[in-house]
Amino acid sequence: MMAQIVDQDVSIQSGFWKQKLDMVIDRMIPYQWQALNDQIPDAAPSHAVENFRIAAGDSRGDFAGTVFQDSDVGKWIEAACYSLAERYDRKLDERLDELIECIGRAQRPDGYLNTYFTVREPEKRWTDLVSAHELYCAGHLIEAAVAHYQVTGKRSLLEIVCRYADLIAQEFGTGAGQRRGYCGHPEIEQALFRLYRVTDNPRYRDLAAYFIDERGRDPGVFQRDVKSDANPYGFAVVENRWHRADYYLAHKPVREQLEVTGHSVRAMYLYAAMTDYFLESGEKALWEVLRGLWNDLVGRKLYVTGGLGSQSFGERFTTEYDLPSDTAYAETCASIGLVFWAQRMLLSDPRSEYADVIETAMYNGVLAGVSLDGSRYFYVNPLEVQPDVAQYRHDHAHVETSRVRWFGCACCPPNIARMIASFSRYLYTRSARTVWVQQYVGSKATLALGPLRVAITQVTDYPWNGKIELIVEGEAGIAFTLALRIPSWCSSFTCSINGRSWEKSTVRNGYLEISRTWAGLHKVILDLSMPVLFIQADAQVKELAGKLAIRRGPLIYCVESCDNGPDLHMLTLNGNAETSAEYRSDLMEGTCVVHARGYRSTSQPLPEQPLSLYRVADPGQSRKSVRISAIPYHQWGNREPNGEMTVWLRST
Repeated sequence: MMAQIVDQDVSIQSGFWKQKLDMVIDRMIPYQWQALNDQIPDAAPSHAVENFRIAAGDSRGDFAGTVFQDSDVGKWIEAACYSLAERYDRKLDERLDELIECIGRAQRPDGYLNTYFTVREPEKRWTDLVSAHELYCAGHLIEAAVAHYQVTGKRSLLEIVCRYADLIAQEFGTGAGQRRGYCGHPEIEQALFRLYRVTDNPRYRDLAAYFIDERGRDPGVFQRDVKSDANPYGFAVVENRWHRADYYLAHKPVREQLEVTGHSVRAMYLYAAMTDYFLESGEKALWEVLRGLWNDLVGRKLYVTGGLGSQSFGERFTTEYDLPSDTAYAETCASIGLVFWAQRMLLSDPRSEYADVIETAMYNGVLAGVSLDGSRYFYVNPLEVQPDVAQYRHDHAHVETSRVRWFGCACCPPNIARMIASFSRYLYTRSARTVWVQQYVGSKATLALGPLRVAITQVTDYPWNGKIELIVEGEAGIAFTLALRIPSWCSSFTCSINGRSWEKSTVRNGYLEISRTWAGLHKVILDLSMPVLFIQADAQVKELAGKLAIRRGPLIYCVESCDNGPDLHMLTLNGNAETSAEYRSDLMEGTCVVHARGYRSTSQPLPEQPLSLYRVADPGQSRKSVRISAIPYHQWGNREPNGEMTVWLRST
């Protein structure tokens, strides 16, 4: 186990993720700025930027939106900053300066910064840590400030949030006159660790550690009865057995929390912060807890798409192996939180299993949350959608059958933007003598190994095929191990260096390790086999018994009614059938369609049987052979509004 380093001198240059990055820069960030300023017709109102203007005294009016509306602005700022690192835009830089000046004017003389309590209830600061999200909003502003400082070198927003963090450190703790408490929604903890790393001020690290250590010390704070009507913050809190202390991850001290539970986004943000804590402390007991939580998640509670949270009520985890497809919640923010946690686990312990989960979540659970043009969004990402059912049944009320322009609770859209815009920071990690290639993306990187530097350029059509070309250029005398991730879905591969097959390498912890002196220019070609795979769930997942899903490389596939006709539940995959993969540059900005032979059931009764809802089984005569066509899950819903979709199909 060793701590690794994430490099920032990495840029995405070509291929799949360049297309997604351009979409964020060209369309998502401008569109979201309009949404945050209520300039999108027929979209849910935001009022987020206007709240800051009112708090600053630049406008007159009342606060509007959820109590955590400030966080949308924080995430948008962070996304905009990362986009500037990829492609500088003077107008966007100036817009950020203007917005930051407004935020500075909204800050109170003592450093306090929250538009809801400043505008509406200034006398109630810190009086409801369970629901008011004050520290959560502070966390997102802190993360925005760190990104702004790292990308632009400007200290304007950093100084604002440092004043706020200093006030919070003064307010909370175990000292005389301080409050003993923490936020109902973890977020500030990971933000404070980031703030500590750019300021080198241990006060912020210690405050983050305090919030983590304090969590669950007194579960009674989060067990109090709550009213059944809407609280004053704009969202409903209902008294029930799913909305108790474990919902907030506050039912036990964190070192005693051995099972993944509660609100899925809260859980991921907390576990990410706990891993930050481990990275700073090296505490073995904390690491054992984190590994146990990780194994519980990936072994019992994770959707094949990288989605999390199987119950809509409470947006939460339920019991182990409970993974329904049609009522899945799988909030986009939860998959993003999983990426945050997995990255920190990877920095703690260089094993490919963490990078594999990042890959699955990014290509499937995260990207499904946004349309191809960047202007429509899913909050919830089920693995099966039947529009007529979803629009009628109460237990499907959370399921949108088409992406929407915006949400009243718009946590997901700017979260997607900041995740994609920062993805270059997830491609490589390094230690003193090893460079790990964690994600295969057309990119350029310059990495420092002690006093020497190495440049790596990736050229690839991944995920459409598995060939990755790496140009490695090292300074004279530089010797290190290049560790290439071999994804868990890949059963065979080849590797060559400068045109010659490389047989000396070893695979360890999921990485092909190439140790040598890299002076000068070298071409490494890694070719990962990428067949179409039929995969099945653990037998304990009752919902998926007798069903198969399609995977090719990092992509999970689904079938849509626009390709396969209505009533997708009547389709059956032949698990032994031949398959083919066809790249279509003319379809959905480029995609790979998978074809497989299967069957379609019919509902026609036999002539000798009367019409009835139920009849004697005769499968041989009640089905016909068909060709099933599947597309990547993240692309569903971009062609046919309110169409059917499913990931899992019955198997023969």
